[in-house]
Amino acid sequence: MTSSEKVTQYIRKHEKWSDMLQQLRSLLNTTELVEEIKWGAPAYTLNGKIIIGLGAFKNHMGIWFHQGVFLTDTGNQLLNAQEGKTKALRQWRFEKGDSIDSKLVLQYITEAIANSKAGKEVKPAKAKKKVVIPPLLQQEFASNSSFGNAFKKLTPGKQREYAEHIASAKRDATKQSRLQKIIPMVLEGKGLHDKYKNC
Repeated sequence: MTSSEKVTQYIRKHEKWSDMLQQLRSLLNTTELVEEIKWGAPAYTLNGKIIIGLGAFKNHMGIWFHQGVFLTDTGNQLLNAQEGKTKALRQWRFEKGDSIDSKLVLQYITEAIANSKAGKEVKPAKAKKKVVIPPLLQQEFASNSSFGNAFKKLTPGKQREYAEHIASAKRDATKQSRLQKIIPMVLEGKGLHDKYKNC
């Protein structure tokens, strides 16, 4: 089944909103955006990035602007569905009986495309996990400064792998055995799983 057929199927499935969904689909298909299905709903992409999505629910349907935070919103139509949580996504909701101002919607779509081409994008912040150093590693740092210094030079990801490797052992003997195996690897600046990477 092609993306186009899947979108048609989605619109038919949401009978209550099918006319409005079709109207928005027709507008979107006059642009350079590529029609696809993402997460089970129509999505419109540019160079592989989702610019706009369509969605139908029990009490409303709408058009989602994935980087809508950058839109000027001249018609004062956009909502942040989860204030304080959602950074970039904005939606324009339609309820039963609402009419779609095609000219205004197309204006928003055109601006969203221009913003994407200009590189306007809120990138999701990566949560930095703190490296928790188990006591056995801390003891080794104290007695073996070259090991401690080599460990500090590793990337946080490699440090985390080693720390979790030691901490996850149940028995003290296993922890000691693991420590002895990783010391030469750390001194060489290698990560715990480097031999499996880029195979």
